[in-house]
Amino acid sequence: MPVTVTRTRLRVLVIGVLLLFLLFAGRLFQIQAVDSKAYAAMAVEAGTRKATVPAPRGNIVDRNGEQLVTSTDGLTITGDPQLARDKAPEIARILHEKLGDEIDYFDTIQKLRTPKSRYVFLAKDLPAYEARKAVKAVNEAGYTGVFTETKSLRSYPGGSLAANVLGITEENGKGIAGLESQYDEALTGKDGSSTYEVSSSGQRIPMADSKIEEMVPGSDVTTTLDRDLQWYADQRLRDVVSSAGADYGLAITMDVRTCQIVQMSQAPTYNPQTRSGVSEETLVNRAVSNVYEPGSVMKTITMAALADLGKVRADTKIKVPSGMVVDGFPIGDYWQHGQLRLTAAGVIAKSSNLGTIVAAEQMSDSTFYSYLRKFGFGSRSGIDLPEESVGIVSPVRDWTKAKKATTTFGQGVSVNAVQMVRAVGAIANGGVMCTPRVVDSVTKADGTVEKTPAGETRRVVSREAAAEVTRMMEAVTADDGTAPAAQIEGYRVAGKTGTAWRVNPRTGTYIRGQNTISFMGFAPADNPRFITYVVIDKPPASAGGGSMAGPVFQDIMSMALERFGVTPTGARSPKIKQDW
Repeated sequence: MPVTVTRTRLRVLVIGVLLLFLLFAGRLFQIQAVDSKAYAAMAVEAGTRKATVPAPRGNIVDRNGEQLVTSTDGLTITGDPQLARDKAPEIARILHEKLGDEIDYFDTIQKLRTPKSRYVFLAKDLPAYEARKAVKAVNEAGYTGVFTETKSLRSYPGGSLAANVLGITEENGKGIAGLESQYDEALTGKDGSSTYEVSSSGQRIPMADSKIEEMVPGSDVTTTLDRDLQWYADQRLRDVVSSAGADYGLAITMDVRTCQIVQMSQAPTYNPQTRSGVSEETLVNRAVSNVYEPGSVMKTITMAALADLGKVRADTKIKVPSGMVVDGFPIGDYWQHGQLRLTAAGVIAKSSNLGTIVAAEQMSDSTFYSYLRKFGFGSRSGIDLPEESVGIVSPVRDWTKAKKATTTFGQGVSVNAVQMVRAVGAIANGGVMCTPRVVDSVTKADGTVEKTPAGETRRVVSREAAAEVTRMMEAVTADDGTAPAAQIEGYRVAGKTGTAWRVNPRTGTYIRGQNTISFMGFAPADNPRFITYVVIDKPPASAGGGSMAGPVFQDIMSMALERFGVTPTGARSPKIKQDW
Protein backbone atom coordinates (compact mmCIF):
# COMPACT_ATOMS: atom_id res chain seq x y z
CA MET A 1 0.00 0.00 0.00
CA PRO A 2 1.50 3.44 -0.91
CA VAL A 3 2.61 5.60 1.96
CA THR A 4 0.58 8.55 0.72
CA VAL A 5 -2.66 6.59 0.99
CA THR A 6 -1.86 5.49 4.50
CA ARG A 7 -1.09 9.06 5.54
CA THR A 8 -4.34 10.29 3.98
CA ARG A 9 -6.35 7.75 5.90
CA LEU A 10 -4.53 8.68 9.07
CA ARG A 11 -5.29 12.35 8.56
CA VAL A 12 -8.98 11.62 7.99
CA LEU A 13 -9.11 9.47 11.13
CA VAL A 14 -7.41 12.12 13.24
CA ILE A 15 -9.71 14.81 11.90
CA GLY A 16 -12.74 12.62 12.59
CA VAL A 17 -11.60 11.96 16.17
CA LEU A 18 -11.00 15.69 16.69
CA LEU A 19 -14.42 16.56 15.32
CA LEU A 20 -16.06 13.96 17.56
CA PHE A 21 -14.12 15.30 20.54
CA LEU A 22 -15.17 18.85 19.71
CA LEU A 23 -18.82 17.70 19.44
CA PHE A 24 -18.72 16.07 22.86
CA ALA A 25 -16.92 19.04 24.34
CA GLY A 26 -19.49 21.44 22.93
CA ARG A 27 -22.34 19.38 24.25
CA LEU A 28 -20.68 19.16 27.63
CA PHE A 29 -20.18 22.92 27.66
CA GLN A 30 -23.88 23.42 26.81
CA ILE A 31 -24.99 21.13 29.63
CA GLN A 32 -22.59 22.42 32.27
CA ALA A 33 -22.47 26.10 31.39
CA VAL A 34 -25.29 27.22 29.13
CA ASP A 35 -28.20 24.96 30.25
CA SER A 36 -26.85 23.86 33.61
CA LYS A 37 -29.78 25.13 35.64
CA ALA A 38 -32.38 23.58 33.37
CA TYR A 39 -30.71 20.19 33.41
CA ALA A 40 -30.14 20.38 37.14
CA ALA A 41 -33.83 21.04 37.61
CA MET A 42 -34.68 18.10 35.37
CA ALA A 43 -32.38 15.89 37.39
CA VAL A 44 -33.93 17.02 40.63
CA GLU A 45 -37.41 16.51 39.24
CA ALA A 46 -36.53 13.03 38.04
CA GLY A 47 -35.15 12.20 41.47
CA THR A 48 -37.89 13.71 43.64
CA ARG A 49 -41.45 12.86 44.50
CA LYS A 50 -44.17 15.13 45.83
CA ALA A 51 -46.88 13.57 47.97
CA THR A 52 -50.05 15.24 49.19
CA VAL A 53 -50.53 15.30 52.95
CA PRO A 54 -54.34 15.22 53.22
CA ALA A 55 -55.99 17.42 55.82
CA PRO A 56 -58.53 15.44 57.83
CA ARG A 57 -62.10 16.66 57.50
CA GLY A 58 -63.48 18.07 60.74
CA ASN A 59 -65.50 15.95 63.14
CA ILE A 60 -69.22 16.35 63.78
CA VAL A 61 -70.13 15.71 67.41
CA ASP A 62 -73.27 15.82 69.55
CA ARG A 63 -73.97 18.37 72.29
CA ASN A 64 -71.91 16.30 74.76
CA GLY A 65 -68.90 15.81 72.47
CA GLU A 66 -69.85 12.28 71.39
CA GLN A 67 -68.62 11.59 67.86
CA LEU A 68 -71.29 11.41 65.18
CA VAL A 69 -68.95 11.76 62.19
CA THR A 70 -65.17 11.49 62.16
CA SER A 71 -62.27 10.87 59.78
CA THR A 72 -59.91 7.88 59.66
CA ASP A 73 -56.72 7.26 57.71
CA GLY A 74 -57.03 5.25 54.53
CA LEU A 75 -54.46 4.61 51.81
CA THR A 76 -54.42 5.24 48.09
CA ILE A 77 -52.15 3.16 45.84
CA THR A 78 -50.38 5.16 43.12
CA GLY A 79 -47.99 4.24 40.35
CA ASP A 80 -45.07 5.76 38.42
CA PRO A 81 -45.43 4.59 34.78
CA GLN A 82 -41.77 5.39 34.01
CA LEU A 83 -40.66 2.88 36.61
CA ALA A 84 -43.44 0.31 36.21
CA ARG A 85 -44.20 0.34 32.47
CA ASP A 86 -42.06 -2.69 31.51
CA LYS A 87 -43.54 -4.90 34.24
CA ALA A 88 -47.10 -3.56 34.15
CA PRO A 89 -48.82 -6.96 33.62
CA GLU A 90 -46.90 -8.60 36.44
CA ILE A 91 -47.60 -5.72 38.85
CA ALA A 92 -51.30 -5.64 37.89
CA ARG A 93 -51.59 -9.36 38.53
CA ILE A 94 -50.13 -9.10 42.04
CA LEU A 95 -52.32 -6.13 42.96
CA HIS A 96 -55.44 -7.88 41.67
CA GLU A 97 -54.58 -11.03 43.63
CA LYS A 98 -54.22 -9.02 46.86
CA LEU A 99 -57.05 -6.53 46.40
CA GLY A 100 -59.62 -8.47 44.39
CA ASP A 101 -62.50 -6.33 43.12
CA GLU A 102 -60.91 -3.19 44.56
CA ILE A 103 -58.75 -2.98 41.44
CA ASP A 104 -59.25 -3.85 37.74
CA TYR A 105 -56.44 -5.89 36.15
CA PHE A 106 -56.63 -4.49 32.60
CA ASP A 107 -57.29 -0.94 33.71
CA THR A 108 -54.22 -1.11 35.97
CA ILE A 109 -52.00 -2.23 33.07
CA GLN A 110 -53.26 0.65 30.96
CA LYS A 111 -52.61 3.17 33.75
CA LEU A 112 -49.08 1.87 34.38
CA ARG A 113 -48.32 2.36 30.68
CA THR A 114 -49.58 5.96 30.57
CA PRO A 115 -47.13 7.87 28.34
CA LYS A 116 -45.26 10.90 29.67
CA SER A 117 -46.62 10.47 33.18
CA ARG A 118 -44.99 9.81 36.52
CA TYR A 119 -48.13 9.68 38.64
CA VAL A 120 -51.35 7.69 38.29
CA PHE A 121 -54.02 6.49 40.76
CA LEU A 122 -54.40 2.72 40.89
CA ALA A 123 -56.77 2.18 43.84
CA LYS A 124 -58.36 4.73 46.19
CA ASP A 125 -59.62 4.77 49.77
CA LEU A 126 -58.36 1.37 50.89
CA PRO A 127 -58.00 0.15 54.46
CA ALA A 128 -54.39 0.80 55.43
CA TYR A 129 -53.59 -2.86 56.14
CA GLU A 130 -54.81 -4.08 52.74
CA ALA A 131 -53.00 -1.37 50.81
CA ARG A 132 -49.65 -1.88 52.56
CA LYS A 133 -49.89 -5.66 52.13
CA ALA A 134 -50.48 -5.32 48.38
CA VAL A 135 -47.60 -2.89 47.80
CA LYS A 136 -45.28 -5.02 49.93
CA ALA A 137 -46.08 -8.01 47.69
CA VAL A 138 -45.11 -5.98 44.61
CA ASN A 139 -41.81 -4.91 46.16
CA GLU A 140 -40.96 -8.42 47.35
CA ALA A 141 -41.45 -9.66 43.79
CA GLY A 142 -38.70 -7.25 42.73
CA TYR A 143 -40.87 -4.70 40.96
CA THR A 144 -40.77 -0.92 41.48
CA GLY A 145 -42.96 2.07 40.75
CA VAL A 146 -45.89 1.35 43.09
CA PHE A 147 -46.46 3.46 46.21
CA THR A 148 -49.04 4.32 48.90
CA GLU A 149 -50.37 7.70 49.97
CA THR A 150 -52.39 8.48 53.07
CA LYS A 151 -55.94 9.77 52.58
CA SER A 152 -58.55 10.85 55.08
CA LEU A 153 -61.69 8.69 54.96
CA ARG A 154 -65.09 9.62 56.39
CA SER A 155 -66.47 7.42 59.16
CA TYR A 156 -69.97 7.37 60.66
CA PRO A 157 -69.70 5.39 63.94
CA GLY A 158 -73.46 5.31 64.47
CA GLY A 159 -74.26 3.96 61.02
CA SER A 160 -77.71 5.29 60.14
CA LEU A 161 -77.91 7.41 63.33
CA ALA A 162 -79.26 10.88 62.40
CA ALA A 163 -78.18 10.19 58.82
CA ASN A 164 -80.56 12.72 57.27
CA VAL A 165 -79.26 15.46 59.56
CA LEU A 166 -75.57 14.62 59.26
CA GLY A 167 -75.59 13.95 55.53
CA ILE A 168 -72.91 12.28 53.42
CA THR A 169 -69.86 13.10 51.30
CA GLU A 170 -68.86 12.30 47.74
CA GLU A 171 -65.81 10.20 46.91
CA ASN A 172 -63.71 13.36 46.74
CA GLY A 173 -64.75 14.29 50.28
CA LYS A 174 -67.17 17.08 49.39
CA GLY A 175 -70.39 17.18 51.41
CA ILE A 176 -73.53 16.63 49.35
CA ALA A 177 -76.31 16.44 51.96
CA GLY A 178 -77.15 17.49 55.52
CA LEU A 179 -74.56 19.16 57.72
CA GLU A 180 -71.80 17.70 55.56
CA SER A 181 -73.09 20.01 52.83
CA GLN A 182 -74.27 22.96 54.92
CA TYR A 183 -70.92 23.24 56.74
CA ASP A 184 -68.70 21.87 53.95
CA GLU A 185 -66.42 24.90 53.86
CA ALA A 186 -65.80 24.78 57.62
CA LEU A 187 -65.32 21.01 57.73
CA THR A 188 -62.87 20.99 54.81
CA GLY A 189 -59.22 21.44 55.80
CA LYS A 190 -56.25 22.62 53.71
CA ASP A 191 -54.04 19.83 52.35
CA GLY A 192 -50.29 19.98 52.87
CA SER A 193 -47.48 18.37 50.85
CA SER A 194 -44.20 16.51 51.28
CA THR A 195 -41.44 16.65 48.63
CA TYR A 196 -38.52 14.21 48.97
CA GLU A 197 -35.72 12.64 46.94
CA VAL A 198 -36.01 9.13 45.54
CA SER A 199 -33.55 6.65 44.06
CA SER A 200 -33.65 5.34 40.49
CA SER A 201 -35.88 2.51 41.73
CA GLY A 202 -38.34 5.01 43.15
CA GLN A 203 -37.53 4.39 46.82
CA ARG A 204 -37.19 7.30 49.23
CA ILE A 205 -33.59 8.17 50.06
CA PRO A 206 -33.06 8.28 53.84
CA MET A 207 -31.60 11.51 55.27
CA ALA A 208 -31.96 13.26 51.90
CA ASP A 209 -33.37 16.78 51.62
CA SER A 210 -37.14 17.10 51.93
CA LYS A 211 -39.65 19.91 51.97
CA ILE A 212 -42.88 19.81 54.00
CA GLU A 213 -45.87 22.15 53.73
CA GLU A 214 -48.03 21.62 56.82
CA MET A 215 -51.70 20.75 56.36
CA VAL A 216 -54.50 22.47 58.32
CA PRO A 217 -57.26 20.16 59.64
CA GLY A 218 -60.90 21.05 59.06
CA SER A 219 -63.00 22.61 61.80
CA ASP A 220 -65.14 20.51 64.15
CA VAL A 221 -68.90 21.07 64.23
CA THR A 222 -70.74 20.67 67.54
CA THR A 223 -74.43 19.94 67.04
CA THR A 224 -77.34 20.46 69.41
CA LEU A 225 -78.34 16.78 69.06
CA ASP A 226 -78.27 14.36 71.97
CA ARG A 227 -76.83 11.07 70.69
CA ASP A 228 -78.71 8.76 73.04
CA LEU A 229 -82.06 10.48 72.53
CA GLN A 230 -81.46 10.49 68.78
CA TRP A 231 -80.70 6.76 68.76
CA TYR A 232 -83.83 5.94 70.75
CA ALA A 233 -86.08 8.11 68.57
CA ASP A 234 -84.60 6.60 65.39
CA GLN A 235 -85.42 3.09 66.58
CA ARG A 236 -88.89 3.96 67.88
CA LEU A 237 -89.86 5.72 64.66
CA ARG A 238 -88.43 2.96 62.47
CA ASP A 239 -90.45 0.36 64.34
CA VAL A 240 -93.80 2.16 64.00
CA VAL A 241 -93.27 2.99 60.31
CA SER A 242 -92.29 -0.60 59.58
CA SER A 243 -95.13 -2.20 61.54
CA ALA A 244 -97.72 0.19 60.06
CA GLY A 245 -96.47 -0.23 56.50
CA ALA A 246 -96.34 3.57 56.22
CA ASP A 247 -94.50 5.44 53.47
CA TYR A 248 -92.32 7.39 55.90
CA GLY A 249 -92.19 8.90 59.36
CA LEU A 250 -90.63 11.94 61.05
CA ALA A 251 -89.93 12.78 64.68
CA ILE A 252 -88.49 16.09 65.89
CA THR A 253 -87.80 17.28 69.43
CA MET A 254 -86.87 20.91 70.11
CA ASP A 255 -86.02 22.90 73.24
CA VAL A 256 -88.74 25.56 73.14
CA ARG A 257 -86.61 28.09 75.03
CA THR A 258 -83.60 28.03 72.72
CA CYS A 259 -85.00 26.42 69.55
CA GLN A 260 -82.14 23.90 69.65
CA ILE A 261 -83.12 20.66 67.93
CA VAL A 262 -82.12 17.81 70.23
CA GLN A 263 -83.41 15.01 68.02
CA MET A 264 -84.50 14.76 64.37
CA SER A 265 -85.36 11.30 63.02
CA GLN A 266 -86.56 9.96 59.69
CA ALA A 267 -87.65 6.50 58.56
CA PRO A 268 -86.79 4.92 56.24
CA THR A 269 -83.27 6.31 56.12
CA TYR A 270 -79.84 5.18 54.90
CA ASN A 271 -76.44 4.16 56.27
CA PRO A 272 -73.69 6.61 55.25
CA GLN A 273 -71.01 4.24 56.57
CA THR A 274 -71.88 1.37 54.24
CA ARG A 275 -73.78 3.48 51.68
CA SER A 276 -76.65 1.01 51.93
CA GLY A 277 -80.13 2.38 51.34
CA VAL A 278 -78.85 5.53 49.62
CA SER A 279 -81.36 6.85 47.09
CA GLU A 280 -82.83 10.17 46.04
CA GLU A 281 -85.76 9.61 48.41
CA THR A 282 -83.78 8.58 51.50
CA LEU A 283 -81.03 11.17 51.00
CA VAL A 284 -83.52 14.02 51.33
CA ASN A 285 -84.21 15.35 54.82
CA ARG A 286 -87.99 15.26 54.70
CA ALA A 287 -88.30 17.35 57.87
CA VAL A 288 -87.19 20.43 55.93
CA SER A 289 -87.68 19.53 52.25
CA ASN A 290 -91.05 17.75 52.14
CA VAL A 291 -94.25 19.76 52.27
CA TYR A 292 -97.60 18.31 53.28
CA GLU A 293 -100.93 19.46 54.65
CA PRO A 294 -100.69 19.35 58.46
CA GLY A 295 -104.34 18.80 59.28
CA SER A 296 -105.77 19.53 62.69
CA VAL A 297 -102.48 20.54 64.34
CA MET A 298 -103.08 23.84 62.50
CA LYS A 299 -106.13 24.42 64.73
CA THR A 300 -103.75 25.48 67.50
CA ILE A 301 -102.54 28.35 65.30
CA THR A 302 -106.10 29.37 64.43
CA MET A 303 -107.03 29.46 68.12
CA ALA A 304 -103.83 31.34 69.00
CA ALA A 305 -104.73 34.08 66.52
CA LEU A 306 -108.27 34.32 67.91
CA ALA A 307 -107.00 34.36 71.50
CA ASP A 308 -104.50 37.09 70.64
CA LEU A 309 -107.36 39.15 69.18
CA GLY A 310 -109.33 38.65 72.39
CA LYS A 311 -112.01 36.65 70.56
CA VAL A 312 -111.74 33.35 72.44
CA ARG A 313 -110.66 31.86 75.72
CA ALA A 314 -110.46 28.17 76.64
CA ASP A 315 -113.99 28.36 78.08
CA THR A 316 -115.54 30.39 75.22
CA LYS A 317 -118.88 28.85 74.21
CA ILE A 318 -119.22 27.74 70.57
CA LYS A 319 -122.30 26.32 68.86
CA VAL A 320 -121.12 23.63 66.47
CA PRO A 321 -123.47 22.69 63.61
CA SER A 322 -123.94 19.16 62.35
CA GLY A 323 -122.44 20.08 59.01
CA MET A 324 -121.70 22.92 56.58
CA VAL A 325 -121.70 23.58 52.86
CA VAL A 326 -119.18 26.26 51.90
CA ASP A 327 -118.90 27.38 48.27
CA GLY A 328 -120.74 24.22 47.34
CA PHE A 329 -118.34 21.95 49.25
CA PRO A 330 -119.71 19.88 52.15
CA ILE A 331 -117.57 20.04 55.30
CA GLY A 332 -118.01 17.91 58.40
CA ASP A 333 -116.22 16.36 61.35
CA TYR A 334 -114.63 12.93 61.46
CA TRP A 335 -117.61 11.67 63.47
CA GLN A 336 -121.32 12.10 62.87
CA HIS A 337 -123.16 14.38 65.30
CA GLY A 338 -126.02 16.80 65.63
CA GLN A 339 -125.61 20.34 66.90
CA LEU A 340 -123.03 20.50 69.69
CA ARG A 341 -122.39 22.99 72.46
CA LEU A 342 -118.62 22.98 72.90
CA THR A 343 -116.14 25.29 74.55
CA ALA A 344 -113.08 26.36 72.58
CA ALA A 345 -111.14 23.79 74.62
CA GLY A 346 -113.75 21.21 73.62
CA VAL A 347 -113.34 22.10 69.95
CA ILE A 348 -109.61 21.43 70.24
CA ALA A 349 -109.98 18.37 72.49
CA LYS A 350 -112.47 16.72 70.12
CA SER A 351 -110.72 18.16 67.03
CA SER A 352 -113.86 19.61 65.51
CA ASN A 353 -113.38 21.10 62.03
CA LEU A 354 -116.80 22.69 62.19
CA GLY A 355 -116.21 24.29 65.59
CA THR A 356 -112.90 25.73 64.35
CA ILE A 357 -114.57 27.25 61.28
CA VAL A 358 -117.29 28.85 63.42
CA ALA A 359 -114.72 30.34 65.79
CA ALA A 360 -112.60 31.66 62.88
CA GLU A 361 -115.57 33.57 61.46
CA GLN A 362 -114.71 36.22 64.04
CA MET A 363 -111.63 37.32 62.10
CA SER A 364 -111.28 38.51 58.52
CA ASP A 365 -109.39 36.67 55.80
CA SER A 366 -106.59 39.24 55.81
CA THR A 367 -106.23 39.08 59.60
CA PHE A 368 -106.02 35.30 59.59
CA TYR A 369 -103.54 35.39 56.70
CA SER A 370 -101.35 37.88 58.56
CA TYR A 371 -101.21 35.54 61.58
CA LEU A 372 -100.23 32.60 59.39
CA ARG A 373 -97.36 34.68 58.03
CA LYS A 374 -96.38 35.87 61.53
CA PHE A 375 -96.14 32.24 62.61
CA GLY A 376 -93.70 31.64 59.76
CA PHE A 377 -95.81 29.76 57.24
CA GLY A 378 -94.89 30.49 53.64
CA SER A 379 -91.32 31.39 54.69
CA ARG A 380 -88.23 29.37 55.51
CA SER A 381 -87.72 28.74 59.20
CA GLY A 382 -84.04 29.65 58.97
CA ILE A 383 -82.81 26.28 60.25
CA ASP A 384 -79.15 25.59 59.42
CA LEU A 385 -79.89 22.69 57.08
CA PRO A 386 -79.85 22.74 53.26
CA GLU A 387 -82.76 22.60 50.83
CA GLU A 388 -85.54 23.85 53.10
CA SER A 389 -88.85 24.36 51.32
CA VAL A 390 -91.04 27.39 52.01
CA GLY A 391 -94.37 25.57 51.97
CA ILE A 392 -97.50 26.91 50.30
CA VAL A 393 -99.74 29.64 51.68
CA SER A 394 -101.92 31.11 48.95
CA PRO A 395 -102.10 34.93 48.78
CA VAL A 396 -105.17 36.21 50.61
CA ARG A 397 -106.46 37.84 47.43
CA ASP A 398 -106.98 34.34 46.02
CA TRP A 399 -108.92 33.05 49.00
CA THR A 400 -112.48 31.85 48.73
CA LYS A 401 -114.77 31.15 51.67
CA ALA A 402 -113.94 27.46 51.31
CA LYS A 403 -110.21 28.23 51.24
CA LYS A 404 -110.35 30.09 54.52
CA ALA A 405 -112.56 27.44 56.09
CA THR A 406 -110.28 24.51 55.23
CA THR A 407 -107.12 26.44 56.12
CA THR A 408 -108.39 26.89 59.69
CA PHE A 409 -108.10 23.14 60.20
CA GLY A 410 -104.94 22.54 58.17
CA GLN A 411 -106.14 21.56 54.70
CA GLY A 412 -105.33 23.72 51.67
CA VAL A 413 -102.09 24.95 53.26
CA SER A 414 -98.75 23.14 53.00
CA VAL A 415 -95.88 23.21 55.50
CA ASN A 416 -92.68 21.42 56.31
CA ALA A 417 -92.33 19.72 59.69
CA VAL A 418 -89.77 22.18 61.08
CA GLN A 419 -92.08 25.11 60.28
CA MET A 420 -94.85 23.40 62.24
CA VAL A 421 -92.59 22.71 65.24
CA ARG A 422 -91.39 26.30 65.22
CA ALA A 423 -94.93 27.70 65.12
CA VAL A 424 -96.43 25.56 67.89
CA GLY A 425 -93.16 25.97 69.79
CA ALA A 426 -93.97 29.68 69.98
CA ILE A 427 -97.17 28.84 71.85
CA ALA A 428 -95.16 26.68 74.26
CA ASN A 429 -92.67 29.52 74.68
CA GLY A 430 -95.24 32.03 75.86
CA GLY A 431 -95.94 33.49 72.41
CA VAL A 432 -92.29 34.08 71.42
CA MET A 433 -90.98 32.38 68.28
CA CYS A 434 -87.30 31.68 67.69
CA THR A 435 -85.19 30.16 64.89
CA PRO A 436 -84.57 26.39 64.98
CA ARG A 437 -80.97 25.22 64.72
CA VAL A 438 -79.00 21.99 64.84
CA VAL A 439 -75.49 23.40 65.24
CA ASP A 440 -74.23 25.01 68.44
CA SER A 441 -70.67 25.96 67.49
CA VAL A 442 -67.71 25.48 65.14
CA THR A 443 -64.24 24.83 66.57
CA LYS A 444 -61.28 25.72 64.34
CA ALA A 445 -57.99 23.80 64.18
CA ASP A 446 -56.32 26.40 66.43
CA GLY A 447 -58.96 25.86 69.13
CA THR A 448 -60.99 28.99 68.40
CA VAL A 449 -64.68 28.38 69.11
CA GLU A 450 -67.30 30.26 67.10
CA LYS A 451 -70.86 30.03 68.43
CA THR A 452 -73.54 29.91 65.74
CA PRO A 453 -75.92 32.88 65.74
CA ALA A 454 -79.15 32.30 67.65
CA GLY A 455 -81.24 33.66 64.78
CA GLU A 456 -84.33 35.84 64.85
CA THR A 457 -86.60 35.86 67.89
CA ARG A 458 -89.96 37.64 67.84
CA ARG A 459 -93.26 37.72 69.65
CA VAL A 460 -96.16 36.46 67.55
CA VAL A 461 -98.97 36.37 70.15
CA SER A 462 -99.34 37.59 73.72
CA ARG A 463 -98.33 35.47 76.70
CA GLU A 464 -101.96 35.39 77.76
CA ALA A 465 -103.07 34.07 74.36
CA ALA A 466 -100.40 31.36 74.44
CA ALA A 467 -101.55 30.33 77.92
CA GLU A 468 -105.18 30.02 76.76
CA VAL A 469 -104.22 27.77 73.84
CA THR A 470 -102.03 25.67 76.14
CA ARG A 471 -105.08 25.09 78.37
CA MET A 472 -107.03 23.98 75.31
CA MET A 473 -104.24 21.61 74.28
CA GLU A 474 -104.10 20.02 77.73
CA ALA A 475 -107.69 18.89 77.15
CA VAL A 476 -106.45 16.83 74.17
CA THR A 477 -104.36 14.53 76.39
CA ALA A 478 -107.03 14.22 79.07
CA ASP A 479 -108.80 10.90 79.53
CA ASP A 480 -111.75 12.17 77.47
CA GLY A 481 -109.56 13.85 74.81
CA THR A 482 -108.40 12.48 71.45
CA ALA A 483 -104.91 11.49 72.66
CA PRO A 484 -104.90 10.03 76.19
CA ALA A 485 -102.08 7.73 74.99
CA ALA A 486 -99.80 10.79 74.96
CA GLN A 487 -100.03 11.23 78.74
CA ILE A 488 -96.76 11.06 80.69
CA GLU A 489 -96.99 10.06 84.33
CA GLY A 490 -96.08 12.92 86.67
CA TYR A 491 -96.11 15.60 83.94
CA ARG A 492 -98.72 17.88 82.47
CA VAL A 493 -98.79 17.44 78.69
CA ALA A 494 -100.31 19.77 76.08
CA GLY A 495 -100.87 18.32 72.63
CA LYS A 496 -102.80 18.21 69.40
CA THR A 497 -103.58 15.44 66.96
CA GLY A 498 -103.53 15.85 63.21
CA THR A 499 -105.08 13.97 60.29
CA ALA A 500 -105.01 15.29 56.73
CA TRP A 501 -105.83 13.85 53.34
CA ARG A 502 -102.75 13.19 51.25
CA VAL A 503 -102.34 15.10 48.00
CA ASN A 504 -101.42 13.34 44.75
CA PRO A 505 -98.25 15.23 43.67
CA ARG A 506 -99.00 14.55 39.99
CA THR A 507 -102.62 15.68 39.88
CA GLY A 508 -102.79 18.03 42.87
CA THR A 509 -106.00 16.35 44.04
CA TYR A 510 -106.77 14.64 47.35
CA ILE A 511 -106.50 10.86 47.64
CA ARG A 512 -109.41 9.66 49.74
CA GLY A 513 -108.47 6.93 52.17
CA GLN A 514 -104.82 8.01 52.32
CA ASN A 515 -103.82 10.25 55.22
CA THR A 516 -100.90 11.95 56.88
CA ILE A 517 -101.35 11.63 60.63
CA SER A 518 -99.43 13.41 63.37
CA PHE A 519 -99.19 14.41 67.00
CA MET A 520 -97.61 17.60 68.35
CA GLY A 521 -97.08 18.06 72.08
CA PHE A 522 -95.00 19.85 74.68
CA ALA A 523 -94.17 19.24 78.32
CA PRO A 524 -94.30 20.12 81.11
CA ALA A 525 -97.38 22.06 80.01
CA ASP A 526 -97.14 24.37 83.01
CA ASN A 527 -93.45 25.15 82.41
CA PRO A 528 -92.64 23.96 78.86
CA ARG A 529 -89.15 22.72 78.03
CA PHE A 530 -89.49 20.42 75.01
CA ILE A 531 -91.83 20.05 72.07
CA THR A 532 -91.99 16.82 70.06
CA TYR A 533 -93.68 16.36 66.70
CA VAL A 534 -94.35 12.93 65.17
CA VAL A 535 -95.57 12.60 61.57
CA ILE A 536 -96.50 9.32 59.88
CA ASP A 537 -97.35 9.37 56.20
CA LYS A 538 -99.79 6.93 54.60
CA PRO A 539 -100.42 4.56 57.51
CA PRO A 540 -103.45 2.24 57.45
CA ALA A 541 -106.67 4.16 56.82
CA SER A 542 -107.91 3.40 60.34
CA ALA A 543 -104.86 4.95 62.06
CA GLY A 544 -105.22 8.24 63.91
CA GLY A 545 -102.84 10.84 65.22
CA GLY A 546 -103.73 10.11 68.82
CA SER A 547 -103.66 6.33 68.56
CA MET A 548 -100.53 5.84 66.43
CA ALA A 549 -98.40 8.99 66.63
CA GLY A 550 -99.37 9.76 70.25
CA PRO A 551 -97.60 6.74 71.81
CA VAL A 552 -94.43 7.49 69.81
CA PHE A 553 -94.55 11.06 71.15
CA GLN A 554 -95.02 9.72 74.66
CA ASP A 555 -91.93 7.52 74.46
CA ILE A 556 -89.64 10.13 72.90
CA MET A 557 -90.80 12.98 75.16
CA SER A 558 -90.46 10.78 78.25
CA MET A 559 -86.84 10.05 77.41
CA ALA A 560 -86.11 13.71 76.59
CA LEU A 561 -87.43 14.82 79.99
CA GLU A 562 -85.38 12.13 81.70
CA ARG A 563 -82.19 12.76 79.71
CA PHE A 564 -82.22 16.48 80.49
CA GLY A 565 -83.29 16.12 84.11
CA VAL A 566 -86.60 17.95 83.75
CA THR A 567 -88.52 17.22 86.93
CA PRO A 568 -92.33 17.31 87.20
CA THR A 569 -93.67 20.61 88.49
CA GLY A 570 -95.99 18.83 90.89
CA ALA A 571 -99.06 20.65 89.57
CA ARG A 572 -102.08 18.65 88.45
CA SER A 573 -103.70 19.26 85.08
CA PRO A 574 -106.73 21.53 85.51
CA LYS A 575 -110.13 20.13 84.68
CA ILE A 576 -111.13 21.95 81.52
CA LYS A 577 -114.80 22.03 80.64
CA GLN A 578 -115.36 20.84 77.07
CA ASP A 579 -119.06 21.50 76.62
CA TRP A 580 -121.82 23.67 78.04
